Amino acid sequence: MDIDEKIELICKPPTEEVLTVEELRQLLETNEHPGHYIGFEISGMLHLGNFVVSGFKINDLLKAGVRCQVFLADWHSFINNKFGGDWDKILAATKYYEKAFKFFCPGVEVVVGSELYHHNDAYWRNLLRLSKHMTLNRSLRCMTIMGRNENEKLDLSQYFYAPLQATDIHEIGADIPHGGMDQRKAHILAREIYPKMGWKKPVAVHHHVLMGIAEPVKLETKDKLEQVIASKMSKSKPWTAIFVHDTPSEIKDKLRKAWCPEKAVEMNPLLEIAKHVVFHEKKAFTIERPTKFGGAVTFESISELEKAYGEGKLHPQDLKNGVAEQLATLLEPVRRYFENDKEAKACLDVVREAKVTR
Repeated sequence: MDIDEKIELICKPPTEEVLTVEELRQLLETNEHPGHYIGFEISGMLHLGNFVVSGFKINDLLKAGVRCQVFLADWHSFINNKFGGDWDKILAATKYYEKAFKFFCPGVEVVVGSELYHHNDAYWRNLLRLSKHMTLNRSLRCMTIMGRNENEKLDLSQYFYAPLQATDIHEIGADIPHGGMDQRKAHILAREIYPKMGWKKPVAVHHHVLMGIAEPVKLETKDKLEQVIASKMSKSKPWTAIFVHDTPSEIKDKLRKAWCPEKAVEMNPLLEIAKHVVFHEKKAFTIERPTKFGGAVTFESISELEKAYGEGKLHPQDLKNGVAEQLATLLEPVRRYFENDKEAKACLDVVREAKVTR
């Protein structure tokens, strides 16, 4: 695979931004197998947004020869009060995340935060050195990376979240920090500070943030990204999420209640899923309908589907049924893996039994 093909793979959807494509080219010209990093807080069950869309991009990077690493951020999870701040539950749940990503993204490496930090004096020195280049206000402006905002009441530990994340990228040896668009501020922080520390500026890759299936959150802002982040699919708001363990009937029932106004294309979660999940895996999307409602209809692109829906040629319930059928097929291998593999099932049971407060 030549460099142009690798860049095309890395930049294809669900990627929305690469900082920068020219820097990515220079990296690939000098390093055949650059290091990658994507971090995950440990809390509830995995869903379409934080697992499937992220996993799609990890697999693209693996195909491009990138050495991909999933970072299970137990310290960050504690700081952000996942599992109510119960560190034992957080650590137990890391096994579930490890099983899931190794199944969905064969070849990915998994690193747990505690393992990176343990007896690592250099890490803590670098954290303090990096923090010297930040103000408290700069840390506050990064709070959206942990699903919080500047107006919330925060404890002191939460101000360390962004510098910890920026230091992780260097410590794990990541030339390519990767995440959803909601992680953009942390990666830009690293890109700004690293040259001041004599470190190589990383190339950031950001994929689309999948919105939840509930009605979008309304914010008093013109920043569409902020609204998308506020409306994203979230395991802490289970009514917004399609979990990878949901059965076909559960998926269908959830989508039946999903926000999907007739003829509305903008901020429509069903069209979002069709675009970023269904069409990622299929070149054509067939929706079955009763003959009296027009019979089966096939769409060969998301633009074709959006046009038909916006013109009222496709009913919301037909769209919901079609997406539900596709998701059931896509998620079946993951669901079966956790049902049939004893170790994986035991890891999932730990997460199911633990009380998730965020």
